[in-house]
Amino acid sequence: MTTSSKKTETQANASVEDAGAEDQGAALAGTSTRKSTASSRATKSTATKSTAAKGAARGAAKSAAVKTNAKASVATSADEAEPEEEPKDAPEIVEEEAEEATAGGFVVSDSDDDSPVQQVVSAGATADPVKDYLKQIGKVALLNAEQEVDLALRIEAGLYAEHKMKENPVKDARLRRDMELVIADGRRAKNHLLEANLRLVVSLAKRYTGRGMLFLDLIQEGNLGLIRAVEKFDYTKGFKFSTYATWWIRQAITRAMADQARTIRIPVHMVEVINKLARVQRQMLQDLGREPTPEELAKELDMTPEKVVEVQKYGREPISLHTPLGEDGDSEFGDLIEDSEAVVPADAVSFTLLQEQLHSVLDTLAEREAGVVAMRYGLTDGQPKTLDEIGKVYGVTRERIRQIESKTMSKLRHPSRSQVLRDYLD
Repeated sequence: MTTSSKKTETQANASVEDAGAEDQGAALAGTSTRKSTASSRATKSTATKSTAAKGAARGAAKSAAVKTNAKASVATSADEAEPEEEPKDAPEIVEEEAEEATAGGFVVSDSDDDSPVQQVVSAGATADPVKDYLKQIGKVALLNAEQEVDLALRIEAGLYAEHKMKENPVKDARLRRDMELVIADGRRAKNHLLEANLRLVVSLAKRYTGRGMLFLDLIQEGNLGLIRAVEKFDYTKGFKFSTYATWWIRQAITRAMADQARTIRIPVHMVEVINKLARVQRQMLQDLGREPTPEELAKELDMTPEKVVEVQKYGREPISLHTPLGEDGDSEFGDLIEDSEAVVPADAVSFTLLQEQLHSVLDTLAEREAGVVAMRYGLTDGQPKTLDEIGKVYGVTRERIRQIESKTMSKLRHPSRSQVLRDYLD
């Protein structure tokens, strides 16, 4: 065999080997494609079963039919694609998902096209907003000391990053993105710490009910104090967060009561004096067995007795005259209050009769005499005039007016005229 023949044979064998390799690669690619298709079908089959299980938890009547169809679909797909065996804990996952769907709130499920579908489930709201609020905040678990420190660290990091961003904006895109992530994580930690301590606000707000503010309003004001406590909490002191937050919550509630609970607003510093006076007064009542005098209270509070009386007046709560009385509420508190400025009907009638009798007596006099007496004693407009003023009206001297007055009064004292007026002297 010649050298050229050997080369030709070698090249032919190499071509055969390359063709075999290509055929083997194609076969492997086909096998991989079939496996990928089978895996995809298995995934869709599993998603179909999960969706059917969720639907079974929401509808009692359609539960069996949907579940049966889902199982049949899964079996058919399994025979065709031979998917991997499902994990043994799948029923527990389905049960948890069904429980979550029926527990109330928002349930988000992912369909085959990866588009979120939000399904609203009735949360069983009641007519009592307080009960609903307590039910919602009770879903958040309480925190231990380690969790509080961890959240406080995240909050501190978020606040520091936010401060740095405002003070000196970062130009580097990657660094800015990292700082924004830290800020967002700090806000999530802040919300978590707030939600876990909302029950503390409720327990403190209960102590201030019945003092002029609604219970929910007290809770909202206490929540503002809780927010302040979260921002100011120093975990390095070693105290629990609830110990620190109690003071801020109480301060927020008491300040709100001082500003809003009273019909007539009293400054906060004066409200504190009123509360201090009330505490001392209760203590002295227990010690002495009687109500303490203003002098005793003044000595105890280091203020004057006049100041004590003034503070006691400020502490009085006004009562509406329209406050209903009795079980039926037919009458109001104002119906029992005497109007000290109202005219007694008998006195009003007597005064009207006196005016009529007086005018009838004046009609028996001359016109100028009656006019002088009426202006001198203010019988017409209630404003008595001097002799000079009356003289200017009639164009005579004050002496002449005095003479006319004296003569007219003598006539009025005559029994024929004065007798009808004597009955009104008493």
